[in-house]
Amino acid sequence: MAPSRLDESWLVEDMGKSFVGGPEATTRLALSGHKTDYSRWRLRDDRGKQTWHYLESDEACREWPQSTADRYFLGLDTDLPDLPTPKKPIDHARNGLAYFSRLQLPPGNWGCEYGGPLFLLPGLVVTWYVTHTPIPEAHKIEIRNYLLARQAVDGGWGLHIEGKSSVFGTALNYVALRLVGVDADNEQMIKARSKLHQLGGALYSPQWGKFWLAVLGVYEWEGMDPLPPEIWLLPDWVPFAPWRWWIHSRQVFLPMSYVYSRRWSLPPNKLTLQLRDELFTQPYSSITFSSHRNSIADADNYHPKSTILFILNWILVTIWQPFLCTSWIARRAESWTWTLIEAEDLNSDYADLAPVNGTLNFLACYIHDGPNSYSVRQHATKVQEFLWVKNEGLLMNGTNGVQTWDTAFTIQASVNANLHTDPDFQPMLLHALEFLGDQQIRTNCAGADARYRQQRKGAWAFSTAEQGYAVSDCTSEAMKAVLQLQTTPGFPRLVSRDRLCDAIDVLLTMQNPSGGFASYEPQRAGEWMENLNAAEVFGRIMVEYDYPECTTAVVTALYAFRAFDAEYRKADIDHALDGALKYIRAAQRADGSWYGSWGICFSYAGMFALESLACAGETWENSERVRRACQFFLNRANEDGGWGESYRACETGVWTDHPDGSQVVNTCWIIIGLLEAGFPEKEPVRKAMRLVAGRQKIDGSWDQEGIEGVFNKSCMISYPNYKFIFPIKALGMYAQRFGNLWG
Repeated sequence: MAPSRLDESWLVEDMGKSFVGGPEATTRLALSGHKTDYSRWRLRDDRGKQTWHYLESDEACREWPQSTADRYFLGLDTDLPDLPTPKKPIDHARNGLAYFSRLQLPPGNWGCEYGGPLFLLPGLVVTWYVTHTPIPEAHKIEIRNYLLARQAVDGGWGLHIEGKSSVFGTALNYVALRLVGVDADNEQMIKARSKLHQLGGALYSPQWGKFWLAVLGVYEWEGMDPLPPEIWLLPDWVPFAPWRWWIHSRQVFLPMSYVYSRRWSLPPNKLTLQLRDELFTQPYSSITFSSHRNSIADADNYHPKSTILFILNWILVTIWQPFLCTSWIARRAESWTWTLIEAEDLNSDYADLAPVNGTLNFLACYIHDGPNSYSVRQHATKVQEFLWVKNEGLLMNGTNGVQTWDTAFTIQASVNANLHTDPDFQPMLLHALEFLGDQQIRTNCAGADARYRQQRKGAWAFSTAEQGYAVSDCTSEAMKAVLQLQTTPGFPRLVSRDRLCDAIDVLLTMQNPSGGFASYEPQRAGEWMENLNAAEVFGRIMVEYDYPECTTAVVTALYAFRAFDAEYRKADIDHALDGALKYIRAAQRADGSWYGSWGICFSYAGMFALESLACAGETWENSERVRRACQFFLNRANEDGGWGESYRACETGVWTDHPDGSQVVNTCWIIIGLLEAGFPEKEPVRKAMRLVAGRQKIDGSWDQEGIEGVFNKSCMISYPNYKFIFPIKALGMYAQRFGNLWG
């Protein structure tokens, strides 16, 4: 049993000075060199709410032993035994599931690092610093370790861990390291500063970077493009009103606009004055910040601002703000944005949509409610759920976890491999089913319509029900997993028919006029809204889109539900399926491919699209478009039989081979697609599966290879559990299709 309360000593950098929260705060951490003692870290998982804790005393370590999963995540020896040498394809799948089952967490879910983006952690460190929030010394040490481990050879940092160095990544991560105690004269910091200056210095950061620097007091607000909260006062019928924006964009802009309206900055102190000297290529006092609103380095300018946005910003800065926006309008706008910020916090119990808006809401609460307020204390606690510790150090996840998503896929992989009837795995799968049953969202948001929130009762979120955001593919994959187990003899029916019908009701609200399905809510405005994309570093960020992945998830879920209950909303489901399949067909490119928005890239989307078409009876045998899709993949196979796709394909929209050759996860996605399509030739599939099997280790695991996920075209994100889930599924499907022999 984990102790209910940990005794932690704290250290905080406050106004440039160090204050130690206990007389033994540094000696009791049992540090080894520049790292903490990894045997003292523990992951607590409370109904999916995951937080890492550093145990300072030997007694606490004895009371709360380190688990196999803890050791795995930290890169320590798991002491798991070698498994019998696999001789058949299904043996490899079984060994993979045997290993992965040992990583299941107590509530029944799986967890993992969900890192990759390098702009998340600096925003939190800045917020901790300016709100004088104590940071555990162990956290500080491992933040330093992670950021320095992820520094590029040229001294900088990119948008994500595999990206090229940029001003955004380099400036923010340099600042974060300084705030957690790394000296400016450190060799790696000197190299980072040199790279930053080579790129032009912090003046050439994109808007999100300038925002955080302004909050810290090392950049001036007049050097930013306007973020007017008054836009939230626009009537709902206005075509570009913010309620029409993609949920992540509007929930980030919301607290940003509140902070911007207040022009809130930390007063200068010794450290921030030093940073003013370090971040720029000229003296701070000589900079005319207002002339640098549009300054941005080429390395950061993935989505250049449109002419329309340039004109709008000029109007806002030169006409609206100085002459038309009265103090009454500004106060009313701040009041309404604050109401929406409160609603986001309350509807998610301060978990919030994701770490960017969670951190920004934390800051907004500090400004509005004060440093000792309930809201600030809640945010300081909840933000811990975004943090993850691994062998490189401490990072910030892209959400508060992948709990529902990876658990649903693990169940499906077990079923597809026909291992769900194996008595050895049934207890693990029952526990996973219990988790999904517990995590279904059972209520709609309070004041949903007034707060622009999508219907959610019956849905599943990406992570936890508490986070509370319905997602089309998460709902679909979770419902499929539930149906697969609940229709298998020996598994209980934990999710009732009524609750499954609630899930169907939500899914049917998420279809776009095109027939495709979006992610969080149906599209509320057209793609022309990208003309207002001010983020610069991301693409396709302003509105929802149709996604082959989300559409396929819904299609397969609707077919699965129809097999379970053929009558509930039959006409609506038929209509939705008809539109969705038309979208899948229309979205296919002339070369046979589909572009992926949530995984890398054509291999990921193609797997999903071919599964959709197979559900509708379209296979290699009877469909030219399916044959074209299969040929697209076959033409890109490597000599070793596998496939490797680079993240650059997401950025450019063109298939790009991975520089390291074949990747296990890409290979499995493509093989699953070929098997779903009924591709008739055994040899190409066998050769690819032999590659996957050959990379499996004797304990049943696979090594981590290239990054797997993406969002907004330009930012990559890690899904490390995919290296278990999709090989298990692909190997099992191969065995069932071509027989359980390699010959």
